[in-house]
Amino acid sequence: MSPFDIRRIGGRIGAEVTGVDLSTELPDSVFGQIHEAFLEHKVLFFRDQEITDAQQLAFAGRFGPLTRKHPMMRTVDAAAQVIPVDGEDQRADHWHTDISFTTTPSLGTTLRSVVLPPYGGDTLVANAAAGYKDLPAELREIADRLWAVHTNHAEQPRLGTERGEEVRKAFLARRFETAHPVVRVHPESGEPVLFLGGFAQWLVGLTPRESRPILDVLQSYVRRPENTARWTWRPGDVLVFDNRATQHYAVNDYDRQRRVLHRVSINGDVPVGLDGKRSYAIEEGE
Repeated sequence: MSPFDIRRIGGRIGAEVTGVDLSTELPDSVFGQIHEAFLEHKVLFFRDQEITDAQQLAFAGRFGPLTRKHPMMRTVDAAAQVIPVDGEDQRADHWHTDISFTTTPSLGTTLRSVVLPPYGGDTLVANAAAGYKDLPAELREIADRLWAVHTNHAEQPRLGTERGEEVRKAFLARRFETAHPVVRVHPESGEPVLFLGGFAQWLVGLTPRESRPILDVLQSYVRRPENTARWTWRPGDVLVFDNRATQHYAVNDYDRQRRVLHRVSINGDVPVGLDGKRSYAIEEGE
């Protein structure tokens, strides 16, 4: 195995970690460096990891308590905290932050390759803290005061298959709406972050139609090429991203080929804005 190293893969986001075996319990000193890199680079990539669901759960659990069963998505039978991200169920080809429609979006998410298509299916991750830094001062002053309503009744592309429609129906069976600050403060780094994505559908105090141009302008700064990393999956790959400071996008360019990743998420906290106000639920899917 190559020596332990953390090598950045882009100027603004992403690093590859080498020389670690995620099937083992990492020493605290090594995990401490990984955690520091996680906060700095927002997404970490690991190659050549042959791990089980249980070992993925153990690794994810080093970052914090694990999320309970997803409110809508199906999970692996033997492990309720493992979600099979299956291209036959849905394809998340839109920028989003995991479960941002709840009051406590995930702290972070780990993904590992299980079944890969012969081509396509890359994952994009964007640095939303860098997006905020890129805002012109005049636009930043406006964003600092805005709140957005996130809902699961948003971008849910149709696959046109029976299984895809079943998953879509389950995802929309309960309605969640949560108001979050458009600019949240990262609870560990203190960085201001544009907290948007595809589940953000309108701004508090404005109609969806009035909100859309503003949301689109702000979102465009997050997904600038300079602020994104693109990962081409190989067998044995694992990634972990900071859901508090990123958005991600699953590229839907693998036709009817199979693509399955296993996802394990870490519990998050209630987002806080620059003024210290906390996110609040409007509708909680009861």
